[in-house]
Amino acid sequence: MRPYKWLYFLGFTLVITVAGLNMLVPYFSGRIIDEVIYDKQTELLAIFLVSMIGVTLAKTSIRYTFQILFESISQKITFEIRDKLYKQLNGLDFPYYDKSKTGDIMARITGDMEAVRHNIAWTIYMVVENGLIFLFAMTFMFVLHPPLALAMLAVTPVISFFAYRLSKTVGPTFGAIRGEFAKLNTVVQENISGNRVVKAFAKEDYELEKFNKVNSGFKEKNLASARVWEKYVPVLDSFAGILVIIMIVVGGSMVIADKMTMGQLVTFNALIWALNNPLRMMGWHLNDIQRFVASADKIAELQLQTANIVSPTQTQIAHPSRVESIQFEHVSFKYEDECVLQDIDFVVQAGQTIAVIGPTGSGKSTLIHLLNRFYDTTEGTVRVNGLDVKDWNIHQLRAQISVAMQDIFLFSDTIEGNIAYGVPDATVEQVVQAAKEADADGFIQNLSDGYDTIIGERGVGLSGGQRQRISLARAILKDAPILVLDDTTSSVDLETEIRILAALKKRMVNKISFIIAHRISSVKDADLILVLDQGKVIERGTHQQLLDLKGHYYNVFQNQFGEFGEDVMADGAQ
Repeated sequence: MRPYKWLYFLGFTLVITVAGLNMLVPYFSGRIIDEVIYDKQTELLAIFLVSMIGVTLAKTSIRYTFQILFESISQKITFEIRDKLYKQLNGLDFPYYDKSKTGDIMARITGDMEAVRHNIAWTIYMVVENGLIFLFAMTFMFVLHPPLALAMLAVTPVISFFAYRLSKTVGPTFGAIRGEFAKLNTVVQENISGNRVVKAFAKEDYELEKFNKVNSGFKEKNLASARVWEKYVPVLDSFAGILVIIMIVVGGSMVIADKMTMGQLVTFNALIWALNNPLRMMGWHLNDIQRFVASADKIAELQLQTANIVSPTQTQIAHPSRVESIQFEHVSFKYEDECVLQDIDFVVQAGQTIAVIGPTGSGKSTLIHLLNRFYDTTEGTVRVNGLDVKDWNIHQLRAQISVAMQDIFLFSDTIEGNIAYGVPDATVEQVVQAAKEADADGFIQNLSDGYDTIIGERGVGLSGGQRQRISLARAILKDAPILVLDDTTSSVDLETEIRILAALKKRMVNKISFIIAHRISSVKDADLILVLDQGKVIERGTHQQLLDLKGHYYNVFQNQFGEFGEDVMADGAQ
């Protein structure tokens, strides 16, 4: 808010002006009664009426000006905060997202930010304006007639006490509401994202029951907050209404006793709203402030999140045109208390292909995550061109790597936009060529709009194999020195896989290539094959060397191809 301090100063100056102008119409009303009606100074009537009209127009104009000003400031501030939050989210690493729920993050970016905007745009100036109106009104009343002003002021300590009790009691309820709102958001987001799974398993009733449970929790927290209001707000309203009774009884008695004029009583009556309204609004303002505090805490919590994986403060690594080597030096990795990789050690040179094979959960994809530095090693070192990846600028390191991930994500965009995601300035010809190498051009051309076809969220509308090939084309187009294929052809048939791997051989020249797969057909031509099991390398070597060992790799080969496996693979390669 600091960059807007002068705009705030101007806004609050206008608020003070309006609060002061609110005193003038009651003042002129009293003078009309005393001087025009009772003293018969009729020539003053026009002056008073014109003054009242001028004050009303000025007040309306100034109020409109500062309302627009505060709204403008609120939009600018929330835009900047939301922009910073989004940058913050993009800067956070995998461990944060492993533990965070999408629905909760979305609630902070949307609902919590709206609560902040509402506070900046409305609550702040309303609290100040109502407070000043009350203060100016009481001051004016004391100047006009101290005894009656003192009588009306007597009730305000009681109102202040109940308002304080309300704020202390209602505060925690808003924190609870905010927590339930995040849960509700998460359930809805997961249900919508996983709607195909829900329908496939006919679990609509289960999901509805789960939603109703969370929705009921959200309802109960809101009702708990409402019950606090039911307890205190009627008391505040009642005491605020007592001001009218005090003014009529005490003020009327004083007029009858000639201790004050009728004009003064009319002025007090016209000012009663200036006491009554701020006191009535106090509860609503406390409500908004407590909501703001609960939301601001959630936003601040997100702003305080820091990435553990960051670029070194000083890095002088020249952008390499060629990656010469990658080395894993006795690398181990633990995720929380679970050991995922143990003592992984290998070297791969430019132009070579390394393949990793093993059962699900053996740690294959984690190897690539460590290379990309999505996570840091627990022990050992990963080196690129002889330099620890921790000494690389993260963006520069990842620019050297093209990854076709196992967990495929496609954006709600055109097919061309998805393929060119890593190279947004790529030409149409380059996109088409990458698609051809990924064996995707054929099915893309058959779609209604070809490369301009808009695909659904996460690639809904495409088969698993089609999504894999678009993801592969995206990695091919980037054409980085390191190519990583993480189970990229698992959803395509063997014939398509053979065509893809044949096309990729040209791309792999002078690159370092990683192939993570379950199929022997994907890894058999690699220069080095690592067989992982429970995070450990249990076998290593070329395809033939591993077959000769007659160990785990040989058993996998026999399961996939049987007794005549070599003949089958040879025929497929032709």
